[in-house]
Amino acid sequence: MNRRQLMKRVRRVVVKVGSSTLIGSGGVRPRAFTQLARQVSALMDGGREVVIVSSGSIAVGASELGWKQLRGSIPAMQAAAAVGQIGLVELYKRRFGKLGRQVAQVLLTRDGLEERERFLNARHTLLELLRLGVVPVVNENDTVSTEEIRFGDNDNLSATIVNLVGADLLIILTDVDGLHVAKPVAGSPIPPLIETVEKITPEIRRAAAGSDSSFGRGGMITKLEAAGAAAKSGAATVLCNGRTAGIVERVIDGDDVGTLFLPGERMASRKHWLAFTARTRGELVIDEGAVRALTTRGRSLLPAGVVEVRGRFRIGDSVACVDEGGREVARGLTAYPAEAVARIQGHSTREIARVLGYSNGDEVIHRDDLVLVEPRG
Repeated sequence: MNRRQLMKRVRRVVVKVGSSTLIGSGGVRPRAFTQLARQVSALMDGGREVVIVSSGSIAVGASELGWKQLRGSIPAMQAAAAVGQIGLVELYKRRFGKLGRQVAQVLLTRDGLEERERFLNARHTLLELLRLGVVPVVNENDTVSTEEIRFGDNDNLSATIVNLVGADLLIILTDVDGLHVAKPVAGSPIPPLIETVEKITPEIRRAAAGSDSSFGRGGMITKLEAAGAAAKSGAATVLCNGRTAGIVERVIDGDDVGTLFLPGERMASRKHWLAFTARTRGELVIDEGAVRALTTRGRSLLPAGVVEVRGRFRIGDSVACVDEGGREVARGLTAYPAEAVARIQGHSTREIARVLGYSNGDEVIHRDDLVLVEPRG
């Protein structure tokens, strides 16, 4: 299937726009907002639904505060975000308003999505906004975020939104033309662009380079992570230069622009959430037999395969399953709290009730509540 055929099947799009597209050395680039609004509106006129994941609140706030570069502390960035969020959404509101469209601001944090119920609430809100013809403008809530709950950048957030709304395509607008075979070096010829990526291999990762943007938090590696997560949702990703005229429409038209990451096999939304959004609360060290049972036979995790329990977690929490060498192989929702798993580890299933005085079932993690991270064999 070529690009044009792939894009004809796209009905729901997530457009992630980076700070480098919206902010220049002289501050906010109003024309960038105008062009983005025009292109998104054109997609909607063509029957497509669009969610914008926008960086820029910290950069807008820093600009309004007169900072020439970002202050390093979390409180400084939170303060800049508090100032900038108002200006950012106002820019979108004015540009889309001129085209007769409404926008909605949606601010998210990781801890707001790691609980399944809140994740589904966010999904219902976004889908209702799309049904109403409103353009959701999503951003990480930097005003209250800390290092522990931050997505790390809006690249990873955009991949989460792809899963949330069931999008077919993720467009990442950045300050480069796409992924090159090697990191571009100033004063040297630009390395060839990689036009299509079927799978993110070690070679593709080695080709990735960091972003030089003074306001951007995410480098090329985070964009690869986002593309990989989007692929697990069955969505394609195009990484391209946000400053190229008409770039969003050109992507949808199937032009050979940027780097196209092909979609993979769609993972069930719940398992995608478990793999990429839910935060793990502890670790279960499992023996080699349990590793094989999970990764090659599609089995549940039984207490007999647990070697060690690390951390404190409750029933229903997400935990990582690691082999005895420390490599994570799976993660899942545990049917027992940490202290109970520690008591039944190494025991057969028929001994659970005798050891604990009760039973929540034979499995520590049922295969329906488990997703592989690094399948073996």
